[in-house]
Formats: sequence, C-alpha cells, structure tokens
Amino acid sequence: MSERGGVAGGHDKIRVCVVGAGEFGRNHARVYREMDNVELVGVVDQNAHRADAIAQEFGIRAFKGVRELQGAVDAASVAVPTVSHAEVGCRLMAMGIDVLVEKPMAASLTEADSLLEAARRHQRVLQVGHVERFNPAVIAVEPILNRPLFFEVHRLGVFTPRSLDVEVIYDLMIHDLDILLALVKEPVTEVKAVGIPVLTDKVDIAHARLEFAGGAVANVTASRVSTERVRKMRFFQHHEYISLDYARRDALRVGVKNPGPQPEFGFEKLAAPAVEPLRAELEAFAAAVCTRVAPKTDGVAGRAALELAGWVMQSIREHDERVQPDAKGPVTKGPAAKSYPDKASQ
Repeated sequence: MSERGGVAGGHDKIRVCVVGAGEFGRNHARVYREMDNVELVGVVDQNAHRADAIAQEFGIRAFKGVRELQGAVDAASVAVPTVSHAEVGCRLMAMGIDVLVEKPMAASLTEADSLLEAARRHQRVLQVGHVERFNPAVIAVEPILNRPLFFEVHRLGVFTPRSLDVEVIYDLMIHDLDILLALVKEPVTEVKAVGIPVLTDKVDIAHARLEFAGGAVANVTASRVSTERVRKMRFFQHHEYISLDYARRDALRVGVKNPGPQPEFGFEKLAAPAVEPLRAELEAFAAAVCTRVAPKTDGVAGRAALELAGWVMQSIREHDERVQPDAKGPVTKGPAAKSYPDKASQ
C-alpha cells in the first residue's frame, strides 16, 4: 500500500472509473468530473454505444472491459445491475481497486458477504451507495438525536422503467431502512409488512412496521406507482418533533417550550450544508481511499440494510400467503430474503 493509502505512486489525484453507463453511472461520472482531487479516467459498460456516449460527453476513455482497469485506476464506482454487484466488485478489489458499489449492496446476503471478504482479504475500501445518508437533512438532525421513539417515513415516486429488476423494498425503501438503523442504533426485533405488485410482477408499493430493541417504532411506506413524489421522514423524541424533507434537503425542529393545557412551541430550521448528496457521497469515498478510514456507509452498514430489507420481504410473503392461501401469490422470491425464516418467526 502506498503512502497515500492505496493511490498509485506518482499520481496527485485519485484515478477513478465508472463501471456501468446507465443513469446512475452517468451521474457518478458527472460529479467525479467536477471534483478537484479526482481524475475521471474512463467508463466501462457491456453496451459499447452507451460507454462511448459517456466517454465522449466527459472527454474520457471507454474501456472495453473491467480487465483493462488494473494499474489504470485507483478506485471505481460500480453502477451495474444488482445481480452483478458482487461479481464486479470482487474482481475490482482483487485487482487492488477500491470500490463504491451502488445500493442494494448485492442480490443476496451470501454475495454481500463475498464483497466483505474480498475487501478484507485485499485491504480495499468498500463503500455502499446509500446516498441519502449524505442528504443535508439527515446530516442536520444527527447532532440533535435524543432517543427518538416513533418514526413516520414516506418515500413515494411516480412510475419509471428504471430499477425494475428489484422490488421497491430494494429500490426505494432500503434507503430509509439504512437511515433508521443509523439513527436508532439498535437491532430490529419485529417486522410486519405488506406489499403489492401494481404495474410489474414485483412489489411496487409496500408498507412496513418495524420495532426496535429499545421500544422505538417506525412506519415506513415506499411506492414507485404514486401520482406525486414525496420524500419525507418525521420522528418524535422527548418533547420534540422533527420533520425531514429529503427533496428540499432541509429539516425542521418543533419543540415544546411550555407543556400543558396551553403549550408554547418553538420552531427551528436546522442548519443543513448546501451540498448535493451525491457529491458528498463521492467526496467521502475519495477521502476513504486516501485515508483508509472506513466510510460511514461501509460494507457492514450496507449488509445490515440488505438484511433488514430481506426481513421486510419475508414478512410480505408471509402476509401474502395468509390472504391468498390457495394461490402462489404475485410476490416474486428475491434471493436476498432466503436467510430470514428464523428471524421472521421470532
């Protein structure tokens, strides 16, 4: 390992590549291109036309395959379909390349574990793309947390053909599951969930009720078939109500100054950094590459969110079996949920 913590000697900037030239990959390339301490070297995609288009747009190289990246880059964003996350991520880390893999971390817990093992064996940085952890609204509330006990979360979006290879739990809800685990800092003890396919053969809208070991409760709703776009979290702690708006990237704190029959309230807009979440995420990745300090959305955090998402999916299947006992049910069986029958029955 070099003195710069993994960045190849003789280079003043971190050399990065984007693997996957879809919508997510293009956004990663855009932000990397704007960062002072990063050199965006190139892009890789099985679709040569797509790779060439991004390469031309940003004035970079279109690599023919992952194998060409060895020695050419220090770090890479992996924005390929979920089913290929583990394969591509493990190959890159074996080549000595630090990796940021988009969420969900992998298609199964077994594959997530293979990524963690590869990062350990090859001493590579492994960050998971839970970009909402870098949302200014989330950053604003972290310093004022005081044992929150009740959460209401809504993540609703209009239908788009993007990310239809996974259930809405892994596409949208997993963001909030990750944030809840980070804010509550306690294990989940019970999950009750329901989910329904609407426009696809996978779950398009879902609701989950989570209970944590210390008594906190969270109601979480995710939809990709709504008529409006909503990205909000509200939570309550001692004499306080906090409202986060992910879309506006701000947070409001409402406190009870004088409880009683005629209470007095105080309203405070929390200070939030004016930064694009993806920019903050990629800056954190670059910092981890240089310092070798694990990022806050490391592989362990990514696996925990994937595990909880699998538990939600298992609960949805169990609910579906109860309401349709003689039918196979419309819920497809995703591989990430295979490890949950024991936990779901506790």
